[in-house]
Amino acid sequence: MNPIAPAQPESETEDTWSPQSWKSKPLYQAPAYPDSDALEQVTAHLSSLPPLVTSWEIERLRGQLADAAEGRRFVLQGGDCAETFSECSPEYITNKLKILLQMSLVLTDGLKRPIVRIGRIAGQYAKPRSKPTEKHGEKELPSYYGDLINSAAFTEESRRPDPQRMIDAYQHSAMTLNFIRALVDGGFADLHHPEYWDLNFLGKAGLVPERRAEDLHRAEALGNAIDVMEIIAGRKIDQVSLIEFYTSHEGLSLPYESALTRRVPRRPGYYNLGSHLPWIGERTRQVDGAHVEYFRGIRNPVGVKLGPKATPREAVRLAEVLDPDKEPGRLALIGRFGAGKVRQVLPGLVAALAQTGRRPVWICDPMHANTVSTKSGKKTRHFDLVMEELLESIDIHEELGTSLGGVHFELTAENVTECLGGASGISEKDLDQRYHSLCDPRLNYEQAMEMAFAIAQRMEAV
Repeated sequence: MNPIAPAQPESETEDTWSPQSWKSKPLYQAPAYPDSDALEQVTAHLSSLPPLVTSWEIERLRGQLADAAEGRRFVLQGGDCAETFSECSPEYITNKLKILLQMSLVLTDGLKRPIVRIGRIAGQYAKPRSKPTEKHGEKELPSYYGDLINSAAFTEESRRPDPQRMIDAYQHSAMTLNFIRALVDGGFADLHHPEYWDLNFLGKAGLVPERRAEDLHRAEALGNAIDVMEIIAGRKIDQVSLIEFYTSHEGLSLPYESALTRRVPRRPGYYNLGSHLPWIGERTRQVDGAHVEYFRGIRNPVGVKLGPKATPREAVRLAEVLDPDKEPGRLALIGRFGAGKVRQVLPGLVAALAQTGRRPVWICDPMHANTVSTKSGKKTRHFDLVMEELLESIDIHEELGTSLGGVHFELTAENVTECLGGASGISEKDLDQRYHSLCDPRLNYEQAMEMAFAIAQRMEAV
């Protein structure tokens, strides 16, 4: 996609970064708003609204990411490919939180280290697209870029970018965050106890007997450990330990992101107060582009997606721009290479970054480069390929003497049929049963939990 032409560039002799300086750079993946005055009015209104997250939460996450880079914590980042306004409901939000909390407990048991829980939630309303338009029959319209920008219905009115949707996205993010905080403060006793989990997949034919026995033993042992802790403390587990939960989304819409970027009292610099961890996507990581220009100036920890074409030189240059002072916990590099390419690409990137003296958090996203289409044109991913890239990434880091700091999944707690395989044995003929995603296919509850048990087994600390 061709970028939108930049405005008149500012002086190159001094650093004039501001939340708006990205406007001097080429802007990629930016649908054109037909009414620029309306866009300015909306962003001005957004900039006056209360923040969604706080600077001290952001700084706390930065410290935990620094630990993850050193192998003292492990990041679990996951959630929907793209949130929708219609799914902002108690059931959906509870289920999203449930799957990440349950996966994190399995990982805690296996890795014997704290898990940093980060949801793709409360802001993941925009998605980049491979093509700016899509065609149905003879009709061609702008692509659906997520509810923050336009609507999925295939009509001219629905696909027209509407700045008012930024206000809607802010409001839905605020409601989601408010409910998450209420759930976390109120406790999740039933979500902490494996006897209440749906682990039926452990008995299905797709899981080899040795794995089934080990995973059942892990679930039982975890439940017993929680029971003992509650007996000793005299309180339920949710009252014993504080659950920390952070939010993240791809910072695709720079008008939206910059409107939520503020100074805060008694702290230097600017914070994006719309998310704890915004990230730059594979399609917008041009080092001279608008997205990198915006992200280099915020105080949040930032993520960057790196695909199979990423070179060591590109990765180092991005790190130099985004993390010039080599700050612990500042940078998360999220690899999405593909099962057949991770071995070709990842070692060179890790070695190149190590030579600069930087310690980014290396996170494996085994979903995005393993997307395929069926004969009928349905986008899907195969569980085995996702698992292959993940396990290969763990192997590579061990061989290089570094540490895989986390994982990044597109997943849902719903019983969807969007990804092939897993213990449930979902096949192509099953995809149409419950394929609900408007963008990319997600792991369902059973597949996500199976993935957590597999990671715990592979990275088990004794």
